[in-house]
Amino acid sequence: MVGTREGGTTRAAGRARQARWAPGEQILWRYRDNADPHRFHIARPVTVVQDTDDLLAVWMAPGTAVVKPVLADGTPVHREPLATRYTKARRTSHDQWFGTGVLKLARPGDPWSVWLFWERGWLFKNWYVNLEEPRRRWSDGIDSQDHFLDICVYPDRHWEWRDEDEFAQAQRDGLMTEAQAAEVRSAGRAAVAQIGAWGRPFADGWENWRPDPGWPVPRLPENWDRPPDPLRS
Repeated sequence: MVGTREGGTTRAAGRARQARWAPGEQILWRYRDNADPHRFHIARPVTVVQDTDDLLAVWMAPGTAVVKPVLADGTPVHREPLATRYTKARRTSHDQWFGTGVLKLARPGDPWSVWLFWERGWLFKNWYVNLEEPRRRWSDGIDSQDHFLDICVYPDRHWEWRDEDEFAQAQRDGLMTEAQAAEVRSAGRAAVAQIGAWGRPFADGWENWRPDPGWPVPRLPENWDRPPDPLRS
């Protein structure tokens, strides 16, 4: 298991009573396949920064071992032409997160999470609003499903839609119904309203946060795709 274990089932039972993870604890952040929601195709071990009633903040360190989707022949998904990107056979592949790390912020119930990116030397680059299904908690992490459409927010507070072409292609390929797409657009507009008002978490100063240098890089467990247990449902 990814989370620290002490005393096996005793610790698991304790987690059932304890609703929150402690800073420094390691969990999994996963996404289900859009074509097969019973299958996980993205898994990222992360370190908990904060876990409260209002916000879950986690750190994905540089060099983290991750699972990502690729085409059946190993071709990276982003290199496949858009017209066939979602229709060709896929499999999962183990890789490593290169470059700087990512701070992920998620508020309970929000149909998006906010990611912070830095250039080398901790020069803040941007916020990234990843539109997604509200996350479901379980004993060792959270699960969601990506909704293709995203928003990039820059330090001067201007923003722009991202991946609108993928969002449209996903609808053409039957990965999202018209009603679901309308809900995603509505969620995006709600996120844009928060950006315009410069509400949380954009105004909270997270761009000045730094990870604890003593935190180890989390390891990817062999059973990263196991079904979620009900302890944090």
